[in-house]
Amino acid sequence: MRNKENDEYIVYGIRPMIEAIKSDKKIEKILLQNGLQGELIQELNTLIQAKHINTQYVPAEKLNKLCWGNHQGVLGFISRIDYFLLENIFSDILDKKQVPLLLICDRITDVRNFGAMVRTAECAGVHAIIIPSHNSAAVNEDAIKTSAGALHIVPICREENIKTTIHFLKANGVQILAITEKGRIAYTQANFHKPTALILGSEEDGVSSEYLKLCDQQLYIPLLGKIDSLNVSVANGVILYEAVRQRASTIQSK
Repeated sequence: MRNKENDEYIVYGIRPMIEAIKSDKKIEKILLQNGLQGELIQELNTLIQAKHINTQYVPAEKLNKLCWGNHQGVLGFISRIDYFLLENIFSDILDKKQVPLLLICDRITDVRNFGAMVRTAECAGVHAIIIPSHNSAAVNEDAIKTSAGALHIVPICREENIKTTIHFLKANGVQILAITEKGRIAYTQANFHKPTALILGSEEDGVSSEYLKLCDQQLYIPLLGKIDSLNVSVANGVILYEAVRQRASTIQSK
């Protein structure tokens, strides 16, 4: 069955949702009706917590708009892509003797921005894209179309704790570069020959302050007009192609 609005595959009903989770289907997120109770709901909640599935509590009216079946107050969105473990991707990069270039998306929730960023990342040779399990754009049909199919090419790593992920990368010799209006270093002054993870923040308030504190450098893009910020997907393209420019001598043809 399909979602009438976003063309995402869905599972609805309490028992079908429980079975979907137990069968290890990749769940993008689950919508639960406010105030649901009962033994099956308790079992479902236990599974949701164990699998760290993104969950939202909503009124029945929203579920009724999204599904015309007997949803019983439960609606789950099935992921359109496979997710990868960062540790495995990182090991594979090193085994191939490549210099890691990673992208961390911090609370980027606009589907089309996200899709455009993935498309540019694929073209620029990014090895993997890291997104949080919560507060991230849905990987739906719109995102896949905007990415021109790149979401089926670039490995996407969905991490429960981005702070822990940053610590993991730093411990393995990866520099963390934040792109922020608060930066004091021009993006062209960064050294992209090093193993690098770029972090770009939400459309609302940029990179989280807790992540900025962990970054090795905070970079800015000079703005010469009256508008004080770039669209995040545009900023992403500017930064990634500076990395491409610097690494041009060592880039291997696909």
